[in-house]
Amino acid sequence: PGIVTKGSDGAMKCVPITSKVVSLFAEANDLNYAVPGGLIGVGTMIDPTLTRADRLVGHVLGIKGNLPEVFSEVEIHFYLLRRLLGVKTSDGGKGAKVSKLAKGEVLLVNIGSTSTGCKVVRIKDDMARVELTQPVCSQQGEKVALSRRV
Repeated sequence: PGIVTKGSDGAMKCVPITSKVVSLFAEANDLNYAVPGGLIGVGTMIDPTLTRADRLVGHVLGIKGNLPEVFSEVEIHFYLLRRLLGVKTSDGGKGAKVSKLAKGEVLLVNIGSTSTGCKVVRIKDDMARVELTQPVCSQQGEKVALSRRV
């Protein structure tokens, strides 16, 4: 979503980062254009201080005006697994039962390549509204993964 700041009223504000792409690079090859799939290095004129410490991991690159919306709260249609995977119970059983989501519960949500925390605001049947700790640039209908500490 770009540079995220909080206003005096506590609302998050996202300012997009704009730059010109000066080069494309994949493995040992300079590219004239990019296609989906694989890793592509994108050379830009962005100030390197904005990219330090992996600050732009999970951000979306695209043509100005053609990027998806930025969300700070999302509504999710979810399905919980019946049992925990990879966790043994104290009595040596295969896996513990998964408890239902609770209002106010803090979770980790993965949307595309972005990982951020979230807080469950509202739950109704298999729909949950979560408030994200960091805004996410994503399309409606994109698949997400919810994780909790066990």
